[in-house]
Amino acid sequence: MSVHFIGAGPGAADLITVRGRDLLGQCPVCLYAGSIVPAQLLGYCPAGARLVDTAPLTLDDIEAECVAAYAAGQDVARLHSGDLSVFSAVAEQIRRLERHGIPYTLTPGVPAFAAAAALLGRELTVPEVAQSVILTRMPGRASPMPAAERLHAFAATGATLVLHLAIQAIDTIVVELMPVYGGDCPVAVVARATWPDERIVRGTLADIGAKLASEEIERTAVILIGRALAAQDFRDSALYDPTYRRRFRGGEKP
Repeated sequence: MSVHFIGAGPGAADLITVRGRDLLGQCPVCLYAGSIVPAQLLGYCPAGARLVDTAPLTLDDIEAECVAAYAAGQDVARLHSGDLSVFSAVAEQIRRLERHGIPYTLTPGVPAFAAAAALLGRELTVPEVAQSVILTRMPGRASPMPAAERLHAFAATGATLVLHLAIQAIDTIVVELMPVYGGDCPVAVVARATWPDERIVRGTLADIGAKLASEEIERTAVILIGRALAAQDFRDSALYDPTYRRRFRGGEKP
């Protein structure tokens, strides 16, 4: 028996990985985050599977479900939205499983920021504009930020910033980033990426606050900020440059 943590992807049922879909089809128990995982994904579960919405549950409740399934010898599909590697609350669940000696696996999913970039039709890293992407969030009641991980510190790098669970702090974000990135810096807010009601609001640091004032966008949104979002006059990557010698084209670079 194992608990299989599965990244469900950003929303669309066909954006789950093949491995994740197959695991769902094999597990007689599925614990899923009903508030942010679309019901269509549950169609991959086997007939008669026990489906448990974890939205109203505590960590203790989730632990108890896994322990009971372990005692019954039943595999569990633990379905999370997006990808498991960031902001997924998987770490504390794994810690409890390890205390019980319950085996587990992790299957990655398409992260929300990747889905947002695809909808925008943009690459987040552009030669000589931005070569780093910072995934972060704003401090909140549930989890404060470490002292060194402040938005103004990240802004100093000039990297493309991706903020999760931060739409309610857009005014603070603008105030902190404006002196570094400038008022004309591109901003895009992507809400419920790949869901039927997905929405995109584009603007700049100077006007994004006003544009969002007339929108009803809640926490399930990703904010992307950086020059790469609108870069046009940039150098082509050397990857496909005919003068760039590499192992697969013309030998090793001398």
